[in-house]
Amino acid sequence: MTDDARARLHEYLEQKGLTTVVAKVLPLTGDASDRRYFRALLRDGTSLVLALHAGPIDFDTLPFVTVSRLMREVPLPVPALLHHSNPLGIIAQQDLGDVTLQAHLGAATADEHAALYRQAVMFIARLQQRGQELASPAYPPFQVAFDTDKLSWELEFFYKFFVRQYRGASPPVEVQQALSEEWSHIVEELAGEPRVLCHRDYHSRNLMLHDGSLFIIDFQDARMGPDTYDLVSLLRDSYVDLTSSQVDELIAYYVVLTRGGGGSDVVTSEFRRRFDVMALQRNLKALGTFGYQTVTRGNTVYMQYIPRTLNYVRANLAKYPRFGRLRELLAGIIDELG
Repeated sequence: MTDDARARLHEYLEQKGLTTVVAKVLPLTGDASDRRYFRALLRDGTSLVLALHAGPIDFDTLPFVTVSRLMREVPLPVPALLHHSNPLGIIAQQDLGDVTLQAHLGAATADEHAALYRQAVMFIARLQQRGQELASPAYPPFQVAFDTDKLSWELEFFYKFFVRQYRGASPPVEVQQALSEEWSHIVEELAGEPRVLCHRDYHSRNLMLHDGSLFIIDFQDARMGPDTYDLVSLLRDSYVDLTSSQVDELIAYYVVLTRGGGGSDVVTSEFRRRFDVMALQRNLKALGTFGYQTVTRGNTVYMQYIPRTLNYVRANLAKYPRFGRLRELLAGIIDELG
């Protein structure tokens, strides 16, 4: 813990009258953001989490706060916000513990595993359906979307940080141009789909198991996007393995939930095609994030998830003839995709 963090946390606890009731403050493993998290253990055996931002905040306009309010309107289970300090850049929130869905799966029975994933899929359907009813300029997620610029930027992010910096490849200009042309076909299709409210990072590390129920975290980047986006994040998760039959069953479950029981084979097949296109873009972007975290930030924990993500990309490239040219280009610079 840095001296600055220690001083700010101490001042915060003093301001909130918690100094005498807090037994210990422990650092928690952070995410890929600039926020740092600490667990304050209280003498009565309870605890709370302190989110320490890089500097002062404006609580009422902070994306995490405004989206939290939106999530509660849906409603979806998110951690309660307890108190805060704008000058100190600290928000105290409900402590959900340390058990992510990713961590729990190793100990879950097959039935528990299936029930948790069905609940997670149900949350996506609820977010999309209620999101249409709650759309308002008062909530920032309705003002931003996965448009062509954002989706293209994410693919260029993959090229810069995974291909160039992490793998050290230097493809000739004509290959770069050909990749950009292939990106454009994918991006235009995805950006042209009807938009729904998306969590934006909905996977097993952002779903917490607390008192036997799932809670959603890390939702501050919510925005509008394709209806396949969150489902892809969950079912083509870089952090866990799901069998083909599990993925098929959960996609069918989602289609039934969102089509009012009208999930025919034709509808499900077309949705699966769109799901796979979204998965290709999403997984390439994830590889860019892993490369960035490893090379730029020195955070090597994400390296272990690269092989699984590359497997997803390879499978989708091979599945559809339309990706033949893209597969050829990427195989020339990433051996695993050959």
